[in-house]
Amino acid sequence: MKFSESLKSNRDFKNVYSNGKSYANRYLVMYVLENHLNRNRLGISVSKKVGNSVVRHHVTRLVRESYRLHEEMFNSGLDIVVVARISAGAAKYAEIESALLHVSKLHRTVLKI
Repeated sequence: MKFSESLKSNRDFKNVYSNGKSYANRYLVMYVLENHLNRNRLGISVSKKVGNSVVRHHVTRLVRESYRLHEEMFNSGLDIVVVARISAGAAKYAEIESALLHVSKLHRTVLKI
């Protein structure tokens, strides 16, 4: 992630959950909140309901790679939290990438048009 950093603290995640706007599809839920910085911060949450640790890390890597490859399309100054749904555990890369771009387009403030 060239222009972004990770969202790590529990306080930041809770802030995005409570004050951010969310959209969802079959595989992902995306919360977005402006952070008034010149960079994005990405947080990824994958519950134990998705699968064992191998599956959870695999889904995390798929979401992170999808974001990395399309990072230049996102506006800067956003805190983004992506939550994987249970169905994401069996999804392939193309499905996760498509789902990420779909929920990004639902957030009109996210993608540069």
